[in-house]
Amino acid sequence: MIDLILLLLLVLLLLGAGFTMHVLWIVAAVLLVFWILGFSRHHRNGGGRRYARNRR
Repeated sequence: MIDLILLLLLVLLLLGAGFTMHVLWIVAAVLLVFWILGFSRHHRNGGGRRYARNRR
């Protein structure tokens, strides 16, 4: 009986870890897309550093 409970806990742990890794891969892919869009948009608007502008 204890063996069955330990086996079920191990299965739940592995399924949870697999689901978590899948979600983290999706989050990483979405963040990569936003980073690429922001990087390309920044260079399309003239490039340079945003914080180095003179505000006079």
